[in-house]
Amino acid sequence: MKRLIYFLIFSRILLAQTTPDKGEQHEFVISNFQTESGVTLPQAHIIYGTYGHLNEARDNAILLPSHYMANWHGYEWLIGPGKCLDTSKLFLVTSELFGNGRSSSPSNTPEPFHGPRFPVMTIRDNVQAVHKLLTEELHITHLRALIGFSMGAQQAFQWVVSYPTFMDRAVATSGTAKTYGHGIVRLEGQIAAIEADENFKGGDYTSPPVKGLSAFGMVWAGWLYSQEWWRKELWRVNAKPGTTFEQVVDRFRTRFIPGADANNLILQMRTWESNNVGNTPGFGGDVEKALRSIQVPFLYMPSASDLYFPLEDARYEAPFIPKGTLLPIPSLWGHTAGAASNPQDAKFLNENIGRFLQSSTPPSN
Repeated sequence: MKRLIYFLIFSRILLAQTTPDKGEQHEFVISNFQTESGVTLPQAHIIYGTYGHLNEARDNAILLPSHYMANWHGYEWLIGPGKCLDTSKLFLVTSELFGNGRSSSPSNTPEPFHGPRFPVMTIRDNVQAVHKLLTEELHITHLRALIGFSMGAQQAFQWVVSYPTFMDRAVATSGTAKTYGHGIVRLEGQIAAIEADENFKGGDYTSPPVKGLSAFGMVWAGWLYSQEWWRKELWRVNAKPGTTFEQVVDRFRTRFIPGADANNLILQMRTWESNNVGNTPGFGGDVEKALRSIQVPFLYMPSASDLYFPLEDARYEAPFIPKGTLLPIPSLWGHTAGAASNPQDAKFLNENIGRFLQSSTPPSN
């Protein structure tokens, strides 16, 4: 009997060491949430996930804010055995952006804020809400680190400007502190593709505007990867054997973000467009001044071939960050390189982010 008990105890310990933490889903509700636009939502819901356990000192937390239309599983390329975030030591919080269809969104909010009447939510709105989540629900007053990809990177920049001492360090991959003119033009093209569908009806559609969503997917596809990625047919890396180019294109046209609501897609694009840390109170719209206010070590990792957030934009912003390190991801995978869309980029990201988190000295260029 004793041998059996010892065997069961040992098996549980071994299982805990070898089984990846799948995380847990939670929901946080804020009453009378005032948005930056001046609209007050009677209830603002935030879906979030947690991995690992918060230690007694409550000082082992890392925040990973979500990217465009993503859920809380969007950072599992960094989490688990062989990756840089060890859930046996760290407590990870992954938040979902307003507008993704699960947190408060045009599609799930009752009137008078349903559909196209849902207020535009800024990156600052999202950061303010998650700050409430951390401090009031989880009683976390300081983060070991904050890591964000794409719209998560936008949030990372906003966090270090709005709450400059709330974390020890921060990482941004494939995202900038401001959405510049060309990025707004690109997003407006994708919004226009949806709105051009006669079934869109100004956002009060009774069935999905399928043609508009198809056009949206194709516009998005043209910007997601680099031109060289398409020329070298790197889509074959993650495709099933026998997949054709035509099938890849058709997937963007018909199944780019399966089940996504058109108003939700547009809402998050409006959030993306409005991003500018310079508009934080006290900086008068000056992005350079806002970046100079950053106090913590900041690892800035743009994708070398990103068409959404061009490397040139990161090279413009990086010199203003006092403790910043610019470390481009040497990839042909465009915007997706910042989320480890292929093994080479996954290795680069995990090694360099891991080194940055463990050392007082950032990785060098």
